[in-house]
Amino acid sequence: MRRTLSILVLLAAVAFAVSPMLSNGFGGYRPDQFPIPQADPPIQPAGWAFSIWGLIFAWLVAGSAFGAWKRREDPDWQPMRPALLVSLALGAFWIETAHRTPIGATVLIVAMLVPALAAFLRAGRQDAVWQVRPVALYAGWLTAATGASFGLVVGGFGVMSEQAAAILCLLAVTGAALAVQAARPGEWAYPAGVIWALTGIFVANLSTANVPVLALSALAVLVLGWRAAGGYRLNRA
Repeated sequence: MRRTLSILVLLAAVAFAVSPMLSNGFGGYRPDQFPIPQADPPIQPAGWAFSIWGLIFAWLVAGSAFGAWKRREDPDWQPMRPALLVSLALGAFWIETAHRTPIGATVLIVAMLVPALAAFLRAGRQDAVWQVRPVALYAGWLTAATGASFGLVVGGFGVMSEQAAAILCLLAVTGAALAVQAARPGEWAYPAGVIWALTGIFVANLSTANVPVLALSALAVLVLGWRAAGGYRLNRA
């Protein structure tokens, strides 16, 4: 069973990685997917921020391949695998869902995030480069992406203004990220994923000088970075 599970995780990682090629990629929701078109929403990161998916896909496949090859039955790897399998398998359908329905994509990204966080927190202490960090970076980006997706849906369907949705979701992402970071403070890849997304949001709002969003995203980056540096030093001591 352990050997089979490691192979299933690898297959799911490959399916997840090739899904953009089968669905014309994804660089954010289209404005016309919402009753209130989201042409330049403050919660959406700059387009270049989505390039992190290339690293996430490659690292997840490489880590899963290493696990299936070298750590098939290693008990240190087993606790994270069921949750990671669920998240990656769902992720293979996310881009196609996002092209069709932002609400469905938001529900799906939550369903991906929960097991991704569980996999990160359950990951063992060995082989950090191959076991922990690919999942940590993936979970970090998903944390921020979930908040962005919620913000776009809330603003795009008129539940609240784009600005209020951005502020609310930035606060929620920051709180969630700090809580997860506190559970595993020595791992820098999780906050790195969140920080990358928040930096993309910061840059996207420079042109409009959106002071509240700029201030919140910058503060979140600084706090997460400071805590990550402190946790890294403590882990090295």
